[in-house]
Amino acid sequence: MRTNIQRTIFCVASFAVVAVSFFIGGCGKPSSDGGGEDTINLSYSIFFPATHIQYKTAEAWAKEIANRTDGRVVITMYPGGTLTKPDQTYAGVINGISDIGMSCCAYTRGRFPLLEGLDLPVGYLDGLTASRTADALVRKYKPAELAQTHVLYLHAHGPGILASKTPVNALSDLQGMKVRATGLSAKVVEALGGVRVAMSQPETYEALQRGVVQATFCPMETLEGWKQGEVIESVTDTAAIGYTTAMYVVMNKAKWEALPEDVKTIFNDVSREWVDKHGRAWDKADAEGRRFVLELGHDIIPLSAEQATKWVAQVQPLLDSYVKRMEELELPGAAFLADLKARLDEDTTDQP
Repeated sequence: MRTNIQRTIFCVASFAVVAVSFFIGGCGKPSSDGGGEDTINLSYSIFFPATHIQYKTAEAWAKEIANRTDGRVVITMYPGGTLTKPDQTYAGVINGISDIGMSCCAYTRGRFPLLEGLDLPVGYLDGLTASRTADALVRKYKPAELAQTHVLYLHAHGPGILASKTPVNALSDLQGMKVRATGLSAKVVEALGGVRVAMSQPETYEALQRGVVQATFCPMETLEGWKQGEVIESVTDTAAIGYTTAMYVVMNKAKWEALPEDVKTIFNDVSREWVDKHGRAWDKADAEGRRFVLELGHDIIPLSAEQATKWVAQVQPLLDSYVKRMEELELPGAAFLADLKARLDEDTTDQP
């Protein structure tokens, strides 16, 4: 009798040991230190909602990393600011709240002083050029303001345009007009003689509909993405003073340094390719926004050469102010801005 009981206890204990060993080995948290063949789990905080084309482009980047590493790297996406808010994403990467993060430099004003030059109204024509320019300049200047993270790449949207409830053909039409704008675009509105009204994108549709504002500065893609094209009457193509918003994709420095060298190479290779993919995604969204506006029967008004010259002159003080502030901070703002303009003049958008 005792022998049978002892055998039963032994069998149960043995089964428990095997089960626990299986659980630990098969379901435990994989190592993220890059050692051996263990899976490297990384979190990615991104402010775009999961439905946005830029989220989908970032998600494709993460999947490509997984594919090229044969599944050794698994990146979990957290869209819509669910892990860190847009203005806290960079700090969140530094502090390890997320391993990777994407957000706009402009969301934390003052943190990226040299990179503020990227958003200036210098006449961006498309998102591809803006993305290539932003990424190239960061790699050339290696600004200290990004030194606490490892920079994977940058990208930027196409030129901001003016969408309004009444046609704006000339600078005089804009005087005293209430224009929805935030960040740098608010300064652009003031420089052009308009009255800036700060509000978020979700508030803009109703504000235009009710006449709280008469116009908004935004990328063309916003007119379809946020349906604001339904509550405006015309669009003024202000590409002559086209501004952008640069966005960083950065990684926690310790997590980067822990990666095996072959995995680092894959991250670098894929990131180089994705600069253009984001730029082209911005341009695709802008084209869809333009089509949406035209289907609604709205006009897209080009600025005459004379008017374009006047608008450029009106925003020039913003560029001068940037250079002066950089001099005070002992940063190479003048050289940075000169390089930016030179790259736009090269018009590299047709390069593969």
